[in-house]
Amino acid sequence: MQPEHKVSLSIGEEIQQLFGRKDEIRKLIEEALQVKLVARDGLVSIHGEASAVAVGEQVVAELISVLTRGERVTPQDVKLALRLFIKQEKEEFRQIQGESIEVSPKKRPVRPKGPGQRSYIEAVRQHDIVFAIGPAGTGKTYLAMAMAVSALLRHEVNRIILTRPAVEAGEKLGFLPGTLYDKINPYLRPLYDALYDMVEMERVTRMIEMGTIEIAPLAFMRGRTLNDAFIVLDEAQNTTSEQMKMFLTRLGFGSKAVITGDITQVDLPTGRLSGLIEVQRILKGVEGINFAYFGEEDVVRHELVQQIVRAYEAYQAATLPAEGR
Repeated sequence: MQPEHKVSLSIGEEIQQLFGRKDEIRKLIEEALQVKLVARDGLVSIHGEASAVAVGEQVVAELISVLTRGERVTPQDVKLALRLFIKQEKEEFRQIQGESIEVSPKKRPVRPKGPGQRSYIEAVRQHDIVFAIGPAGTGKTYLAMAMAVSALLRHEVNRIILTRPAVEAGEKLGFLPGTLYDKINPYLRPLYDALYDMVEMERVTRMIEMGTIEIAPLAFMRGRTLNDAFIVLDEAQNTTSEQMKMFLTRLGFGSKAVITGDITQVDLPTGRLSGLIEVQRILKGVEGINFAYFGEEDVVRHELVQQIVRAYEAYQAATLPAEGR
């Protein structure tokens, strides 16, 4: 007979919150651990093999603890808890849950969704220049933006500067319709979207009008010295060697820079070396500079994104030798 453990919940509402919409969370736990969960009369009964039941009991108890602190439990939290508790790294889960970035009194704090993101946040806190390199969906830009907003609200910097190269436009910018703003806006739209997700739209608009937040193409950084600023360079894999050097030498007193990019998605013309790829060799080991690397295990978007990244990595690994690259 399989052993059984019970975890007691103090109020029925917690059961509903814990199991989530359409019992999604319950199903995640059952499938990951090959156990059966039954909620009845304020109790959750876990049925299955002893080792799996033990992990399940710890996971459920930890998730209940998160709920009693007034926080939400998402399917992403459940997957993270399962992964870490199976590896007997429950303290790591608690440290991740305890980390938060305050971005606005009217918005929820931004929280890391895995060990890689937590380490990244800590690196940004401790270093003036951080390079975040990894595939799409790992939170590189979003967390950098959150750290920038938080630093501004705490008066650690006087302004935020968000920039990215408009590689796709190249010399063809002049052929696009509209004003210069209209031409460059599509390339900066992802930065606006992340910003509006963290701060109320009216407040963002006001800060942009006052110059407290500046969103501009990388070319606009040339010749400037950026003091007391938090600078985020996004899509840095599309910088040339010259552009990367230009950007890094803009850093002034009291400033911090985060450079994000995916070195597998370079859109530069054939024969042009990515500044983000090159800078890893040039600045490796320089004190005060940190390189944070993300892998497919750090992807926090739709679960299919992780599978897509993994499939592309496998395909590239299989085809590169055959093509002699």
